[in-house]
Amino acid sequence: MSRTLSAPVTVAFDYTRSTGPVLGRFLTGLRDGVVVAGRTSDGQVVVPPPEYDPVTHQALEDFVEVAPVGTVTSWTWVPEPVKHQPFDRPFAYVLVTFDGATKPFLHALDASSPDEVSTGMRVRVRWAEERVGAITDIACFEPLPAGEEAAPVVAPSGAVDPVTGIVVPVSLDYTYAASPEESAFYRGLEQGRIVGQRCPTCDKVYIPPRAACPSDGTPTAEEVELSHTGTVTTFCIVNVPFLGQRITPPYVSAYILLDGADIAVLHLILDCPADEVRMGMRVKAVWKPEDEWGTTIENISHFAPTGEPDADFETYKQHL
Repeated sequence: MSRTLSAPVTVAFDYTRSTGPVLGRFLTGLRDGVVVAGRTSDGQVVVPPPEYDPVTHQALEDFVEVAPVGTVTSWTWVPEPVKHQPFDRPFAYVLVTFDGATKPFLHALDASSPDEVSTGMRVRVRWAEERVGAITDIACFEPLPAGEEAAPVVAPSGAVDPVTGIVVPVSLDYTYAASPEESAFYRGLEQGRIVGQRCPTCDKVYIPPRAACPSDGTPTAEEVELSHTGTVTTFCIVNVPFLGQRITPPYVSAYILLDGADIAVLHLILDCPADEVRMGMRVKAVWKPEDEWGTTIENISHFAPTGEPDADFETYKQHL
């Protein structure tokens, strides 16, 4: 049997959240070049300020500004940075207690080797060139030259346009390993074929193939090449735009029961107005140019109406 396929996959989206009055105040301070801390009922000064006092559990209301310099209380060296870390070269993560604070704050330290980092060293904030009201407004910490203290920052008299929301990128990178049955399906697509497998017990044809029939657990082995035409069993009209969208709404995402299959596949319906798509509509696969094919379902650009009469509901209702 030929080797199974695998491919890197990235799942990513931008998460938008409101900050609330406490984190909003902290982020507004960063945007304006000020480090804002919260003073708790037991006298602790914490950066960033907690939304609720850990002792009284009341909403925090006592805020103070601390100096943008501090002392390293703990650190770890990062010899091989990964994607989305603050630097693409070796650096340190440090816990820094700002002057005026009592609890440490975690961020990156720009240092060329671990020999330059030590507990007790003095550091200062390096501000980002453009500040927008995010934790990345502190680009990193940097060593404070011996005998030098950073000049105090004069806070604005009042926050203008306070930060009330932030957009946080969320990303997960992983490697997807296809099963031998799925690999056969993807290799078939690379050849312009749609391949499923038949269960020897119940005779159902599954696409993409499974290692065993989900109905009775019987291993599947018989390969079945399926038709490129099928029937819309159910669908959704997409009207809402979102980041990274490739097609301008409205458009249709539908489950399509290919002729000869017993389970529907999800794909796009194009080449007709979205409001004309309906259950029972007969459609056909529209393939991309052959020189663009790979081992992916995206070899099929979309499905389009065949112009045939709609399928009778009785012929496909058992697959709903």
